[in-house]
Amino acid sequence: MRIDRLELEGFRNYGCQAADFDSRCNVIFGENAQGKTNLLEALVYLSRGKSPRARTDREMIGFAAPAARISARVFAREREFLVRVDLFRDRRRKMSVNQVSAKNSAALSEVCQTVFFCPEDLFLIREGAAVRRKFMDTALCQLRPRYAAALAEYGRAYDHKTRILRDAEERPDLLDILPEFNERMVRLGAVLVHYRQQFTARLSEYAAVHHRECSGGREDLEIRYKTVSSVEDPASEVSVLVEQLRHHMEEHQAAERASRLCLSGPHKDDLLVSIDGRDAKQYASQGQTRTAALAMKLAEREIYRNVSGEYPVLLLDDVLSELDPRRQEFVLNRIAGGQVFITCCEDDRLPQMLGGKVFHVERGVIG
Repeated sequence: MRIDRLELEGFRNYGCQAADFDSRCNVIFGENAQGKTNLLEALVYLSRGKSPRARTDREMIGFAAPAARISARVFAREREFLVRVDLFRDRRRKMSVNQVSAKNSAALSEVCQTVFFCPEDLFLIREGAAVRRKFMDTALCQLRPRYAAALAEYGRAYDHKTRILRDAEERPDLLDILPEFNERMVRLGAVLVHYRQQFTARLSEYAAVHHRECSGGREDLEIRYKTVSSVEDPASEVSVLVEQLRHHMEEHQAAERASRLCLSGPHKDDLLVSIDGRDAKQYASQGQTRTAALAMKLAEREIYRNVSGEYPVLLLDDVLSELDPRRQEFVLNRIAGGQVFITCCEDDRLPQMLGGKVFHVERGVIG
């Protein structure tokens, strides 16, 4: 899997720019605030239909531009694809693959997949559960279209139920439709739990190997999936998970009505990370948490390869500058085999080490 060419028009600080990329390594350097991360953001959007930074599509349209366009030539599954997204200020976006309209983001993920790694990801272990859930969701939405659909529908059901609970005191009649949304969340939630457990099992397996190698064989990393307490085994059949999630929700009905909050469901799930049997969030050093985060992101890349048969495009956004030389070398030794984009502030030793192409970005111009 590789991105051969990218064209941008009106995207962030880019006017009209195009670049042809190397199939192995692409080093993008320049001063801060020149557009390096914006370029990677465009690549991520073409694979997910969603930005890792912006909350709305309008944020990605340049200040002086009426609209924005991102398009790329992608080679995947022994075929060439043309992927295009048009963003507008006053109407919905348009997405297409080979000039055929794409109904949703899953159509983009089926063509191109990316693993995006930025400095904030080095705090993956120390942050709250929401960050680790987002890590799971981002990967699974690209890997499993059914998961992406279930997650989107679960989110809509969650929002509806939250409004019912919030407004029920003024409008008690709303409680009549609450069971419908409870049942919808239970059934969709079981699908989420099913896929998250499978993902976590593979993640723990691959990340443990990477962490052990980076720590010189001195430390053991373990990642476990945590969901609602009534689920005895997240690896159970979906039908079993439905019953256990329903039981948990029934037990929390009174508390939910009293608090006006959704208290039951996999929207509170987490990944429990331990190093040598101790909770990494609480006891690990800064170096250990960074090594664990590196291991998790590299494991994510391995999962993609095993599912699709191809390495995803790896995007490293100024990550190496945040690592000590030992961890830098560890990452660089494990990124072969697929296409890689690396942003940095200086044209340093990376091109000599990795080969490929070098691009200089200044004020939204790719040179």
